[in-house]
Amino acid sequence: MNQHDWIGTVIAAARPKAMAALLRYFGDLDAAEEAFQEACLRALNAWPKNGPPRDAAAWLIMVSRNAGIDSVRKQSRMTPLPSDDLISDLSDTEAAEVERLDDAGYRDDILRLLFVCCHPDLPSTQQIALALRIVSGLKVSQIARAFLVSEAAMEQRITRAKSKIAGAHVPFDAPGAVERTERLATVAAMIYLVFNEGYTTNVAEQGAKAPLCEEAIRLSRLLLSLFPAEPEIMGLTALILLQHARSAARFDADGIVVLLEDQDRTKWDRRMIAEGLALVDKSLRHQRPGSYQVQAAVAALHARAPSFAETDWAQIDSLYGILERMQPSPVVTLNRAVAVAKSRGAAEALLMIEPLEDKLNGYFYFHGARGAFLMELGRSEEARIAFDRAIALANTPAEAAHIRNQIDRLAP
Repeated sequence: MNQHDWIGTVIAAARPKAMAALLRYFGDLDAAEEAFQEACLRALNAWPKNGPPRDAAAWLIMVSRNAGIDSVRKQSRMTPLPSDDLISDLSDTEAAEVERLDDAGYRDDILRLLFVCCHPDLPSTQQIALALRIVSGLKVSQIARAFLVSEAAMEQRITRAKSKIAGAHVPFDAPGAVERTERLATVAAMIYLVFNEGYTTNVAEQGAKAPLCEEAIRLSRLLLSLFPAEPEIMGLTALILLQHARSAARFDADGIVVLLEDQDRTKWDRRMIAEGLALVDKSLRHQRPGSYQVQAAVAALHARAPSFAETDWAQIDSLYGILERMQPSPVVTLNRAVAVAKSRGAAEALLMIEPLEDKLNGYFYFHGARGAFLMELGRSEEARIAFDRAIALANTPAEAAHIRNQIDRLAP
């Protein structure tokens, strides 16, 4: 490891605060990003010699603002920016900036930055890409690899998103209480989309997509630090921690999907699970249940079960029933049917999903679950038809390989 790698870590941690403040100051994503990049270059030059400043975010904001102003001055042939020696002196040059910016201001700034990236007029893929670029600071090449597109295509996607936001004249004033709540829900949904984009992958893509799960966890923790008493953000953070904790056990050596019942639980990340379980318990004590909390509670039951056979499927069935009432969806009903199959039998689960066929006919998991229920009931030919349909709809080679293994288990 390079002796100066700590600089990248400090900059990454300071980036959301700095970018949020710069967006408010400049009112333009491109200007804010260019100014921040200039400040990062100056940090790489100054910090190895002088050490890190007392408050990295305040230092970066101050230097970025000066760089942005200097850019305008140069165009007007005005006074240049002070030298690096003056800007990066170890005295408390950033003290005034530290005192001017309080935690409440940072909270609204960061929430505003996240909300700008989640502009409702943008497709979800552009929201995710923009947030990963602006808030997380991932390189375009990294984001492109994660989405399996060319770097040029991803650059174009991000540019279009920025243009859309600029054209929409998104206001940069501090959000009120009602608007803040609405924005919080939008930002939480974006973070979960980022996580799912990384989680729903196969073993061959894990190297490229793993950073998406890690960034989603980082963003969720950031949001939780801004709203530490919000139970739904606790639930969101718990949910993605508990799901990601199982990642090392989700594929075998050949890249085939390993079902939950067959996973080696010694490979689960127990430290991550402990953090997730603590958040689930804390969120539920608020007695303000929401969809993320219910999903996290389901994940917690899986995490707490010593083995698959000891899973409390009746409680999972009950939780999915609550989620159905909160967030009616055929996919939620399908998930509940899996729990029903374990607690009350495959016949009842099959009856539950029959009305969903029209809505979920193009959904891989519907036909995979239906095939599994039919196989358990000994209806092999019907199961084979369902599995064939699932293979045709598989999103990844790993999913298709898993279904072929199921077909191999059918009675001849």
